[in-house]
Amino acid sequence: MGPDGGIDDGLGLARAALVGAELADTPAERYLQAQLAALRVAATILAARAHAASGGRLRNVWQVVGEVAPEFSEWAGFFAATQGKREAVAAGAIAIVTAREADDLVRDAQAFHDAVARRLARPPRVARRTG
Repeated sequence: MGPDGGIDDGLGLARAALVGAELADTPAERYLQAQLAALRVAATILAARAHAASGGRLRNVWQVVGEVAPEFSEWAGFFAATQGKREAVAAGAIAIVTAREADDLVRDAQAFHDAVARRLARPPRVARRTG
């Protein structure tokens, strides 16, 4: 698998989580699936730019995304701000997420996915003719 395969695979996993979010029955499930999609997009960024990550200290994924991909630092800040609510919902506090919040997060995760897909897309290789 070439270097683009990892990006495509990561974005494909994120796309699957987005589909799961859209099909979820409850706002809490939509919210958690949208968070998962955003984390998978973040993981794709980190995989694409792993060489830029430095240091061995444990850090939040959103901090690292903001450092290695400054063009996505606003997205990283946004999703970092939602981390506490995600943890609460995952722990069972499902009533704290409204349908509107879940739908908004699905749209935000979709927009993040699309922005990263555009930015990390590589132009198709053109075979050079010799002779």
